[in-house]
Amino acid sequence: MSDSDKPSSTNLYAPRHWPSWIGFGIIWLLIHLPIGGLLRVSRVLGKLLYHAAKRRRRIAEVNIELCFPELSPEEQSKLVRDHFAAMVMGIFEMGMAWWLPDARLRKLITIKGQEHLETALAKGKGVLLLSGHFTSLELAGRLYSMSISQPWSGMYRPHENPVIEYFFRRDRTTFFSDLIPRDDVRSFIKKLRKGETAWFAPDQNYRNKGHVMAPFFGIPAPTQPATSRLIKMSGAAAIPFEYRRLPGSQGYLLEFHPPLEDFPGDDEVENAQRVNQVFEELIRHAP
Repeated sequence: MSDSDKPSSTNLYAPRHWPSWIGFGIIWLLIHLPIGGLLRVSRVLGKLLYHAAKRRRRIAEVNIELCFPELSPEEQSKLVRDHFAAMVMGIFEMGMAWWLPDARLRKLITIKGQEHLETALAKGKGVLLLSGHFTSLELAGRLYSMSISQPWSGMYRPHENPVIEYFFRRDRTTFFSDLIPRDDVRSFIKKLRKGETAWFAPDQNYRNKGHVMAPFFGIPAPTQPATSRLIKMSGAAAIPFEYRRLPGSQGYLLEFHPPLEDFPGDDEVENAQRVNQVFEELIRHAP
């Protein structure tokens, strides 16, 4: 990373950012616990967060009621509580991705469907790994880089907190071959046209711009049409990429699903609906 990528020391060490440094120090200490211990800590802290973050809790409750109406009220309530525990564990997984040695992480990896990635690359095509902002995102990037030899790029949105942005830039560059700002679409397409792999998560619609309305769990939702546009412009294969924590202390699954066939079509709403269907399937595997 060049010096220009690093936040200035004035920004990094200003008193207003001391809580961020203290928080990262606590994360660094706790990630050295066994994964079972981290899960127990996450459940305790998640319970506290569940009671403290009332607005976020209500958002989660409404979303789960809408997306999983087939669940009983008790099952929905448990899913909300599990959500907050997973959020906390996701913070620890971020620290695991940045600071734990390969030897500690390697035994946690399970990979499925790698042949789908290799077949697409063997055809000389770029591969767009279609995924979302799931809680294990950061750790999945590290585990991918430890397991897959091909270079890959990631598109990201810079963080407003300069301390967090410093760690994002410094540590993500150890497992991405290149980090591309979200607004630099041209560089992203160049990577795909060169036959490389790039990770893309269109599940967040910043400022609600440029969306189309497409069904998501049967409910019309603003959806980014960027996935189909990137595939059209690059000729890449769109491969759904799933990453999730396995039960207990078993570790993490990285799974490459078959490429989307006959995608994209001419109708942007239908294209967006297909992408939403991918997310629905991945979410149902580990809601």
